[in-house]
Amino acid sequence: MGEKILIVDDIELNREILAVALGDTYPVLEAGNGNQAIEILREHSEDIAAILLDLIMPEKDGYAVLQFMKESELLESIPVLVISAESKTEVERECLELGVSDFIRKPFDSVTVRSRVKNIVDLFMYKNQLEEKVRIQTENLKRQNKLLEQQTIKIKENNDRIIDVLGTVVEYRNLESGEHIKRVKGFTRILAERAAKKYPEYSLTPEKMDIIVAASALHDIGKITIKDSVLLKPGRLDKDEFEYMKSHTVKGCDILEQIDGAWTMSTLR
Repeated sequence: MGEKILIVDDIELNREILAVALGDTYPVLEAGNGNQAIEILREHSEDIAAILLDLIMPEKDGYAVLQFMKESELLESIPVLVISAESKTEVERECLELGVSDFIRKPFDSVTVRSRVKNIVDLFMYKNQLEEKVRIQTENLKRQNKLLEQQTIKIKENNDRIIDVLGTVVEYRNLESGEHIKRVKGFTRILAERAAKKYPEYSLTPEKMDIIVAASALHDIGKITIKDSVLLKPGRLDKDEFEYMKSHTVKGCDILEQIDGAWTMSTLR
């Protein structure tokens, strides 16, 4: 937001009176009609802190200037004070609907002019600064969210790699082919999709189902703790061996809990 005041009035005396009232506080620009005002706004809008605008002028009137500012979105950052001898409610209502901030009545009182202009300029300066802070904070949040999304994707990729490696270790240890885990994943997905339809209370979203399918590769991770004599025994297991074999579920849980910090909470669950 700039520091200059643009005075727009086709009567030179009015411009001089306002310029004298404001000249000690603000640099002043002048325009004798709407066309000149619009031209100044096109070239110097960033330098202007407020506009004092007459409504009735030749060529283009004050309403045309307001319409231009509205279409150019300048009314959001530059306050307009209408200078007019008109006191009809309809005129004020129309101006307010177009985005006018305040009114200065003719004949002018220098103290009132300075006070109203200062109040409006200070208010818009604070508003613009606040909006800029919000914009910067929003941009920072967007960058942080994007970074978090990238980190989440990276963590998921790491989780999947860990699961694949551990699943492969179990396959080698258990002398099973790579097709076993693929089949388990396939059956798990079928079951998850059916469960999602039949039991909506579980809230099985596609994302949750992907996690469950990936984690299913570790259903036998505890078998790496089982002795070869039991794990690879060709015949039936006796009662003690069977009880010992069943312990691989608890041991698998222990193994996964020891891999601290490697999982997202949803994958760990």
